[in-house]
Amino acid sequence: MLRRLLPHPLLTVALALTWLLLVNSVTTGQALVGLLLGWAIPVFTRRFWPDRVRIARPWWLVFFLIKVLWDILVANVAVAALILGGRRFARPAFVPVPLELRTELAISILANTISLTPGTVSAWLSPDRKTLMVHGLRVSDPEALVQEIKTRYERPLIYIFEPPC
Repeated sequence: MLRRLLPHPLLTVALALTWLLLVNSVTTGQALVGLLLGWAIPVFTRRFWPDRVRIARPWWLVFFLIKVLWDILVANVAVAALILGGRRFARPAFVPVPLELRTELAISILANTISLTPGTVSAWLSPDRKTLMVHGLRVSDPEALVQEIKTRYERPLIYIFEPPC
């Protein structure tokens, strides 16, 4: 019964907080609107979610988000320097990244994290979901880019969403 009324509690809270950030106002009315939207969106989109979202280690997700925000900040500075330095420093390349992640949500978060970080973008996911093609703006060593993605993003996501049984 509770699952039908509140199918994704973490998403409800995240949507309510996002609403408060978007309206830039923390009033009782806006908080109620945020909670209403945070409740209604998961309820009305429930049939589109194949599985219930399971976060094995929620605090690690918070640390992951902080790391991603820091990486976005650093990458913005690096891309700005690349742009100001001229095209001679750019070494664009497509790099295949083999994936260990298996859940669709974790793969989606990885692909979005890569795309949010300036200088890289997720370009294609293989049909078997075992390879993610990433385009990098400055790739001097493709293997180093693969290792950085796997170390900084994929391994924490495995730890957060896919704990060993």
